Amino acid sequence: MEKWTELDAAVADRLSSVHSGERVMFAAGVAERLMRAHEALPAQDQQQFTLDLRPLLDLVWEAALGDRTAFHGIKQVLGTYYLSEYWHNDGNECGPDEADECTAAAVLHAAEYYMFESMGCGEGFLVQLRRRVLEAVDQLNDEADDYDENVLDEELRRQLRDLDLISAHFTEVSRAWSAPDVVARLREDIRASLSRVDHSR
Repeated sequence: MEKWTELDAAVADRLSSVHSGERVMFAAGVAERLMRAHEALPAQDQQQFTLDLRPLLDLVWEAALGDRTAFHGIKQVLGTYYLSEYWHNDGNECGPDEADECTAAAVLHAAEYYMFESMGCGEGFLVQLRRRVLEAVDQLNDEADDYDENVLDEELRRQLRDLDLISAHFTEVSRAWSAPDVVARLREDIRASLSRVDHSR
């Protein structure tokens, strides 16, 4: 049986070899699954800051599916975040820590990767995104009634399947901005599949 560290390395290797647009779609998918899991928590366990990032994640999806106008919305949301009290260097002990919640961090890193990859400095955001996803999956597993010792392996295998799916459709995605009928089909075929919280297709 593969160790999760070997699977993690395999995911990293795949990501390094695909088009940056495929990485944006991958980022949107893994962040979406965390958001849906967070939205499904009891109300008392949800974080309002995290829930308020849903529109930003939807913009990342629009960008991933080829809508170039989503750039401006993502830029504005990130700019507002950077100018807010939530973006600070005071540490979690002193400053607000809402943006450090795993799902919130994953959504922000997905948006940051999209914004900065074209300048050649997005890789670090993708690395952080992947770290926070595994951290969140492990945390949810610890809190579950039926602990699964293979949960990280399952998540990483899921990510490899996601990359297969994305690669199979990326040519269509890269042209989707000018073809509304293609966008509609891709939203159904790809976004829905990448967004499923379970580990099956």
